[in-house]
Amino acid sequence: MEKSKGTIEAEISKALTHWEKNYLGRGSVSVKSDILRDMVIVVLRGVLTPAEYSVCQDKEGLLSVKINRNNLVESGVEELKEILLEITGEEVVSFHTDLSTKTGERMMIFKLSDDLQSKL
Repeated sequence: MEKSKGTIEAEISKALTHWEKNYLGRGSVSVKSDILRDMVIVVLRGVLTPAEYSVCQDKEGLLSVKINRNNLVESGVEELKEILLEITGEEVVSFHTDLSTKTGERMMIFKLSDDLQSKL
């Protein structure tokens, strides 16, 4: 039986939550994944700690939180690419991420080797 788009998106969300808890030591409050053409777009909410919000009150602290958090995620990018390959069957050709210190959301965009959406 073929997996539906929604099932694959849910599997990605669950796997990324598991990766966050194991690799970063803490998970986000919620994760939503969407497959759009040859991309998987993931929004993770509630990734910052109360202490990090406090540090983000000035520009220097804000930049340090963004840099540190992005470095942590980038250091685990190969594992993230493997997770996406296992779930989607498509290789990740590029990875982009950013963190909003205002909302505490992280966006991850995985660019895949082929148009996954058209295959579903």
